[in-house]
Amino acid sequence: MLNFTSIYAEFYPKIYRYLSHFVGNINAPDLTQAVFLKVGQSLDSFRGECSLATWIYRIATNTAYDHTLSSQEKQRKVELFFDDTTVADTLLNTAMPEIEYIRREMNDCIRGLVDQLPENYRTVLLLSEFEEFTNPEIAEILCLSVDTVKIRLHRARAKLREAMEYHCNFYHDERNELMCDRKT
Repeated sequence: MLNFTSIYAEFYPKIYRYLSHFVGNINAPDLTQAVFLKVGQSLDSFRGECSLATWIYRIATNTAYDHTLSSQEKQRKVELFFDDTTVADTLLNTAMPEIEYIRREMNDCIRGLVDQLPENYRTVLLLSEFEEFTNPEIAEILCLSVDTVKIRLHRARAKLREAMEYHCNFYHDERNELMCDRKT
């Protein structure tokens, strides 16, 4: 028997972070609550044909799509790859203020470029690179074939790489870390 309280405790932070990438931090709490309301209402009908995580992420994905379509928020900023805690942890380990500034700029730039990806590419990229789902799991979550997931992921990476090459100058800093500046 599945326990809603333990499911909520385990998945709430993950689903919140996932949804914040689609709708931003302002709407993520409400949508996350909507997801868990649906999970709670449907928990008895969960048949176990897929993993619990896959089932919950599918509900979250549908909720995010519904919200995006109904509210016409396709222009809103999407936070992807770097949540504020990751950036903060990285910056705390950096002694030089100029590197802190450069990393913030890189973070903002990448967020903006990912925002510009078509939603279907952004979704597979998010699930693969940030949530670390396998291609078969992504296919199950999005109700796609594994081949379609592979194609979209390849295209998403190519579009992001193309955008980064167009908008960014890459170089290695004194510690041989890859860095970039926006092209003017």
